[in-house]
Amino acid sequence: VRLVESGGGLVQAGGSLNISCTGFGKYFRLDNLAWYRQPPGKQRALVAAISQIPTTYYADSVKGRFTISKVGAENALYLQMNNLKLEDSAMYYCAAGVQWPAPATRWGQGTQVTVSS
Repeated sequence: VRLVESGGGLVQAGGSLNISCTGFGKYFRLDNLAWYRQPPGKQRALVAAISQIPTTYYADSVKGRFTISKVGAENALYLQMNNLKLEDSAMYYCAAGVQWPAPATRWGQGTQVTVSS
């Protein structure tokens, strides 16, 4: 299993980005899936998670702006990020595991999201 994130980049404040993660293999239908982020010099933190039911979880800082989703036909996890703020700048990681709401067994390498003013 090798999780690979894509779709990061530079965006102006107020803009949108949709990042994706693939490579889950059989764990796409077994695990809970999540997005984390880690700004420079700070700890990695949970952003959003989606279970197999599915139920979703969002950090307070992104509620109403970010949407986590998964597409079975693509074995892909997405994070639609709208109304981006400067403080959303970070390395974003996808993860999978049985833990809820913070699955943390399998990790990707990350994709950088930078929000400019």
